Amino acid sequence: MKRLYLVGGTMGVGKTSACQLLKKRLPRAVFLDGDWCWDSDPFQVTGETKAMVTDNICHLLNNFLRCSAYENVIFCWVLHEQSILDDLLSRLDTADCTVKAVSLLCTPAALAERLQKDVAAGLRQADVVGRSLERLPLYSALNTRKIDVSALSPGETAEAILRI
Repeated sequence: MKRLYLVGGTMGVGKTSACQLLKKRLPRAVFLDGDWCWDSDPFQVTGETKAMVTDNICHLLNNFLRCSAYENVIFCWVLHEQSILDDLLSRLDTADCTVKAVSLLCTPAALAERLQKDVAAGLRQADVVGRSLERLPLYSALNTRKIDVSALSPGETAEAILRI
């Protein structure tokens, strides 16, 4: 039976880094970051682009789930609302699949520190700190397994996801 890992968390919590390592630790694994499905300049969040990114994500994930080459499908994205998770799951063929939905959480201080490092390195814009901190409380309401990654490295986070 295939496994689908849905890994959510606010910007800067470490989703992509942990999932890249998770991919290496799981057999026959493939990884999709939802951000790759609408990496544009300028980045625009509209009704049209949100519908497009969801279609892109579902198309790719369903192809991965149908492909016999893969046993483990890993997906990460902000996933801050239950309706987003529910919409994705309603469009995916998970009949022969175990779904593991995970939210990565951390303290506001740890999140701000991580994001400030990215801002200082020129990897993110300064406004991401406030936007990410605003989303952090939303994850407690989701029907997901929660992992506090405040003091975890990406490798330790990947191991925690594996234990779920």
